[in-house]
Amino acid sequence: MKALSIRQPWAWAIIYANKDIENRVWPIYYRGDILIHAASKCTKKEYQQAHEFCQSLGVSVPELKMLRRGQIIGVVTVVGCLFSPTASGWGMPEQYHWKLANPRSITPIPYIGQLDLFDVPDELVKEAIA
Repeated sequence: MKALSIRQPWAWAIIYANKDIENRVWPIYYRGDILIHAASKCTKKEYQQAHEFCQSLGVSVPELKMLRRGQIIGVVTVVGCLFSPTASGWGMPEQYHWKLANPRSITPIPYIGQLDLFDVPDELVKEAIA
């Protein structure tokens, strides 16, 4: 199954706070389910900036130490992708906005993330997403 590593608290927001746009500098042509991997790295500054952004949308984010990292935490469906020169909701300006739908949490699976979309063996996630 395809997977994407995302730094916290953004990974949490996709699965638990209806973050329906993932911002990237590259487009995605794949459509369907992908695993959301919470990256192991996150600086205090990155967390604080994300926290403030989420608060501006009325989303209360857990403390960084409470967020899972270095684990696959959920599944979401990629349903579209458009470049946008402007900001809107979760979308940042001058980014490709990956449109996400149907977020589902799963039993967390420890896993080492990678850049870009990457493959996770189906047998590793089969029980967690059933």
